[in-house]
Amino acid sequence: MQKSRPPVAVWVIAGLYIAVGCAGFVYHFHQFRDPDGIWIAITELLAILAGSFLLVGRNWARWLALAWMAFHVVLSGFHAMREFAVHSVIFALIAWLLFSRPVSRYFRRGSEPAA
Repeated sequence: MQKSRPPVAVWVIAGLYIAVGCAGFVYHFHQFRDPDGIWIAITELLAILAGSFLLVGRNWARWLALAWMAFHVVLSGFHAMREFAVHSVIFALIAWLLFSRPVSRYFRRGSEPAA
């Protein structure tokens, strides 16, 4: 079966997840000795993982990307209301894009039976 190219929305979201994950990993690298630093590194690696597997059409990566962003919405709830609002809007936009009809078809293509 020929692999289809990811829709533009997937390229953009995956690129953002990979970029944010890499930037966060580098930025927090000096904190790895702290227990919290390890958890931060894990969340950044999860962003890179989600972005990478979005590009190859793994459906679970869509859910991981949403869970990652939902985690940040919850965390931002403990900060300023503006931060919470911004993260909530970003979450809604990502969810809308990842579950739009053309993107859903892209992620479903691997589960279709061979003809």
